[in-house]
Amino acid sequence: MQDILSLNKSNCADCYKCVRNCSVKAITFANDTAEIVHNECILCGRCYVTCPQKAKQVRADAHLVRAAIHQGKRVVCSLAPSFIANFRIRSLDVIADALKKLGFAEVQETAIGAQLVSEAYAAIMREGKTQVLISSCCPSINRLIQKYYPTMLPYLAKVLTPMEAHCKLIKEQQPDAFTVFIGPCIAKKLEGDKSPYVDAVLTFDELADWFAECGIELPYAHVDPMSEGAAARLYPATGGILKATAKVEGYRRIAIDGIDNCRGVFEELENNEYGKVFIEMSACEGSCVNGPCIRDHAERRLKGALRVDTFSGSGETPFVIEHTPKIRTQYAFTGGHKQQFGSDAIQDMLFKMGKTSPEKELNCGSCGYPTCRDKAIAILEGKAKIEMCLPFLKEKAESFSDTIINNTPAAVIVMDESLIVQQINPSAIKMFKLQKAEDILHKHVVGILDPSPYQHLVNAALYSKTTKHYLDEYSLYVDETILYDRHYHVVIALIRDITEQENLRMQGAEMKQQTVEIADKVIEKQMRIVQEIASLLGETTAETQIALTRLKDAMAHE
Repeated sequence: MQDILSLNKSNCADCYKCVRNCSVKAITFANDTAEIVHNECILCGRCYVTCPQKAKQVRADAHLVRAAIHQGKRVVCSLAPSFIANFRIRSLDVIADALKKLGFAEVQETAIGAQLVSEAYAAIMREGKTQVLISSCCPSINRLIQKYYPTMLPYLAKVLTPMEAHCKLIKEQQPDAFTVFIGPCIAKKLEGDKSPYVDAVLTFDELADWFAECGIELPYAHVDPMSEGAAARLYPATGGILKATAKVEGYRRIAIDGIDNCRGVFEELENNEYGKVFIEMSACEGSCVNGPCIRDHAERRLKGALRVDTFSGSGETPFVIEHTPKIRTQYAFTGGHKQQFGSDAIQDMLFKMGKTSPEKELNCGSCGYPTCRDKAIAILEGKAKIEMCLPFLKEKAESFSDTIINNTPAAVIVMDESLIVQQINPSAIKMFKLQKAEDILHKHVVGILDPSPYQHLVNAALYSKTTKHYLDEYSLYVDETILYDRHYHVVIALIRDITEQENLRMQGAEMKQQTVEIADKVIEKQMRIVQEIASLLGETTAETQIALTRLKDAMAHE
């Protein structure tokens, strides 16, 4: 079966944002892309929501529903109550009519299943067999407990989720029904894959795309105020489960949302006694109205909760359920046994990461892991790589560049746009006869060089300039390249001492001049001799003069 969450590799930019946002670190960069570790993933969808490159993809299942409709099956929709937050429509009738245009035979509210679940929670509390009761409505929280917190399993309510409870009710009432849950949750797809009561799961995003493809528009409108309504419709907002569940004497009640907050509560429960308490837990901050497949995601916590509150009405009119299915279930530990690494192996990896002392363990979290030690363990597990550590890369790059700069024979001077020296290498210190770098660092370059060529480059906004010139105060001939980086606001001077080459060049030029002068004298002397001979012999000297002149010119150009 195709993975529910997958990666579009061409979009992944190695930004590690998904790792930073994954509470259980179920992501590996072993292959230079953010691969999801499916057997560790709890399908909360945080990586899907936070990925700036849209590199995470949710499995599309609309084709399964289309096929069922095409085959003439009676397709029944279990619609999550958070639809009123996502689609911002007037009432249930609006979306029910649209779904029937797609071919759905019937549309029911998942809130019916939520009411059954709340009744089961109240019954468990009345039985009084558990001090702590954690709601089982959120499949991501259920999966989190099953994989990572087995000590919390006794507290997890042994009750089906509202989706499964409702679809089971539909199946028992309509054995030929093809049940389809539609909601804002990615984890529901895995729950549906494993459930005998759910035939397909669609997200609100998939449904919106299907509507758009068929040209069906849902007009935005204020929710119709309801004088009556079922409290179970409050489930999608934080605290909704508590409001929809009857109070049981002796049990305190609290709502916790957000995976990290829930994990914090688990750790508290492992170490302390809190008496009887009923805890509503949701993986998404803001609960289902802020689910990963809610459109306009950032606007839903308040607006969505208010729309849900309006849609639920007074909450004093429960659904009439003629048949009550059995919805008690069991949740077992499904996590594996992770390989344990000794302190020596972890310490060795920390050294490879450049964390050679506790002070260098910055625990900055830029790699996505909360501590450097966690990152070292992830590398040992094959889920991360050393290069994910930004301080390490920065230190490595600085060390590499410093090694080059400090060992190059050319003088290197780095200035800001005000020509204040920010960095100077040993070659420059020696070239300009300084005792130490501090003699010029954080001072104006005029202390050692004429600033006019550098100022001209900045004023003219030129990129670079290369010249050969003589530094009279240092008795040096230099080849100087000036670079101006407008983006980083720095001026860099690269100065190479070419005094020896210039002296050799001038010596060579002087020798050539002397040779030409000697040649001139020889030619003149020869000319006189030839003229004397020619006058004696009566011959013309024109050809001889031309030949000797060419010889002179040739010697002058050597």
